Amino acid sequence: QVQVVESGGGLVESGGSLRLSCQGSGFTSKYYTWGWYRQIPGKERELVALITSGGSINYADFVEGRFTISRDNDLHASYLQMNNLKREDTAVYYCNARRAAYGRSDFYSYWGQGTQAAVSS
Repeated sequence: QVQVVESGGGLVESGGSLRLSCQGSGFTSKYYTWGWYRQIPGKERELVALITSGGSINYADFVEGRFTISRDNDLHASYLQMNNLKREDTAVYYCNARRAAYGRSDFYSYWGQGTQAAVSS
C-alpha cells in the first residue's frame, strides 16, 4: 500500500542544520509534487517548500534562502536541507506527495506521520 515516511528530525542549536528525508512507496512518485510542510505548536500547518514533477521549486518567504528541497525519482524520495536554523523553525515537519486525478475532480494526496525538529537557544 501507499506509504510516506519522514526521517531526519532532531534537536539542533540555532545556526545549525538538519537534513530531512521523505521515503515514498506504493506509488509512482515521479508523477507527484513533493511538498514539505511544518506545524508549529499552536499554529496551523504551513507550506515550507514544493518541488513539482518537472523540477519547479517554490519556497515560503520565511525560508529566506536557508533551505533546499530536492527529489530523487529513482529512490522515490524527497529531501529538505535546512541550514542556519532559527528557534522559530521548531516544528513537526511533514512530507506530502500529491498529483491530480485526471478525469476526476479530486487529487491523490499522501501524508507522512511527521518528524520533529527542535531548535534550541
